[in-house]
Amino acid sequence: MVRIILFFIIAIILSGNFPILNAKSYKGAEYRTNESFVYGRFEVRYKPANREGVVSSFFTYHDFDNTTGWNEIDFEFIGRYENTIQFNAITPGQQFHIRSQVIDFDAYADFHNYAFEWTPDYVAWFIDGEEVYRQTGEHISTLQYPQKIMMNIWNPVFTNWVGYFDDVFLPAVSIYDYVSYSSYTPGTGNYGTGNNFTFEWKDDFDNYDDVKWSKASHTFSGNMADFDPENIIFQDGYLHLYLTDEDFKTGIDNVAPQIMWAMANYDSSITLKLSEEITIESGENISNYLLPGSIITSAKLSENKLFVTLTTENYNPYQLMNLIYSKLVDLSSNNNSTPTKVVQLNNVDSISFPIKVNVGGGEYLNYLPDQEWNSSVQYGYLMGDANSSHNIDFIGTDDDEVFETERKGLVSYKFKVPNGLYDVALSFAANSQNTTWNGIFNAYAENKIIESNINLISDVGYDNVYTANSQIEVYDGILDLNFEEVIDSAFVNAIEINKIVTGVNSSNNSKIINQIELNQNYPNPFNPTTVLSFNIPEKSHIKLNIYDNIGNKISTLVNSNMDIGLHEINFNASNLSSGIYYYQLASNDKKIATKKMVLLK
Repeated sequence: MVRIILFFIIAIILSGNFPILNAKSYKGAEYRTNESFVYGRFEVRYKPANREGVVSSFFTYHDFDNTTGWNEIDFEFIGRYENTIQFNAITPGQQFHIRSQVIDFDAYADFHNYAFEWTPDYVAWFIDGEEVYRQTGEHISTLQYPQKIMMNIWNPVFTNWVGYFDDVFLPAVSIYDYVSYSSYTPGTGNYGTGNNFTFEWKDDFDNYDDVKWSKASHTFSGNMADFDPENIIFQDGYLHLYLTDEDFKTGIDNVAPQIMWAMANYDSSITLKLSEEITIESGENISNYLLPGSIITSAKLSENKLFVTLTTENYNPYQLMNLIYSKLVDLSSNNNSTPTKVVQLNNVDSISFPIKVNVGGGEYLNYLPDQEWNSSVQYGYLMGDANSSHNIDFIGTDDDEVFETERKGLVSYKFKVPNGLYDVALSFAANSQNTTWNGIFNAYAENKIIESNINLISDVGYDNVYTANSQIEVYDGILDLNFEEVIDSAFVNAIEINKIVTGVNSSNNSKIINQIELNQNYPNPFNPTTVLSFNIPEKSHIKLNIYDNIGNKISTLVNSNMDIGLHEINFNASNLSSGIYYYQLASNDKKIATKKMVLLK
């Protein structure tokens, strides 16, 4: 219920139909077309603001009334999520159709192209020209009202969704290179899926076009900022949307960067999170950092310029320490430089395996309690609501109490662990759903899909426990789990992490496995290409076959001797129709595993 209320308020926030209530401490920005559109392909190239507690968006919205009801289609970047973008289609009755899309690049480091196609039959979202997700349910027919194109930046009050905003993050800016619109012209177009769209216009944002666009000046409950036209700036061929405080003059930054938190890692390295982007020269100058009693040997600034990784000698990560730092220089025209400051390191804890978490619940037997993630804890969730049911006799477990709790609407779960190889087990039971529930979702670990199109009711049964396992290697000290909605919300009941002892230092980046492993294809669903991958521990004769949903073999992708290691095979299904297909791995003529994939055209 909390998540439903949250997204109801989020949708209201984006409407723009609400007058300014009281002047607020923060000033955001919203840019919107004067014209409304029905169907089409809507594209943008932009770089969102990488700040916790801040949303940078591109969306279409219908100025609804009691006659028409809600219509809205969203791209939303939320600064707390490192590798997730959220899609949403909101239909009359405030019905939300949400997707937390996992991405394999740093969206905050550079510009990328994002687009969605809105038609009477589907809504599809695209990243850098590739379709990544499509909705085709009954709700699509209710997306029928004219919608304006909008972009905005703001800081919501909802910490469960966006994290914890801090004034020191300001100014925050989302930068837009262009927006374009192509009308829906099935059978006569020359662009987009099936050439069913016709290009109409593109705005490169060289200046303010007041015929095409308007600058918003409103606010609403749940938004900590007023939308201020002065926070919309055209500069160097880009549209800048700023989030500032009420005293800040856009474009003039007088605040020096600082370290928000410093996290020790098991390999004695240290991860620093900065309040704003800094120069490479200052971030990677080891003389700007001092760790008493230890030697800092290198400093590496991340691609998005918000994280620094320090490597050290003689540092004990289990010990509480203070880090002294100075002379970090931001990217503003003032080149603000940090005076000497001190930050306490969040040290690591002694850790024993297996790590077992009762997700959504408290401590139980050898299960750790659920908790929210931050830099000072060893594990925790990002987003989602805890649900519970009771007195269920689950099949496949003796720990019924664990499977009577869950966290639904989960986006991510993180574990601070030593680098190395792990067995990750995610366990699910449909405890809070009814027997007709048709929710489907995907689960990832370290951007590797563990299981796709999980549909517990139809595939497993209402009172059965299902566990998905995969071997995952960690290189950066954080094991990241991500969840991706297909229909309804993703959830998990229990997580178990086991360290795989190989006798070999995993820092050499080699894949070390003791059995053949078939991985889930990615992307899935796909159109028309996808990647199939598998690991083999020794040289073997491998066969990889594709079958249709009634068991007919339609293709052999591999039939040869292959060396040890990870192998990736591209599969092109352009000659196949939409539907469910299966791929099967065999070694030395012995069947190893079969997995399902979905082609959506």
